[in-house]
Amino acid sequence: MASEKEKKPTIEESFDELDAIVARLEDEKCPLEESFALYEKGMKLVKQLNESIDKVENRLKIITGESDEGSSGDE
Repeated sequence: MASEKEKKPTIEESFDELDAIVARLEDEKCPLEESFALYEKGMKLVKQLNESIDKVENRLKIITGESDEGSSGDE
């Protein structure tokens, strides 16, 4: 098993990439076509970041002993 769709970037690397995308989008000289492509790429990154952060949060819950198993789900 070589790589998972290449090497998955770290959360920090993804945030850095997202910052670069936002900076480019804020540039008034950014062409409309590029803006759309950057926006789409940025939204995909946000989705990936949310999933990664959720995984980390779930792992922390396991480590700290928090669990949803015993709850009735009426929260």
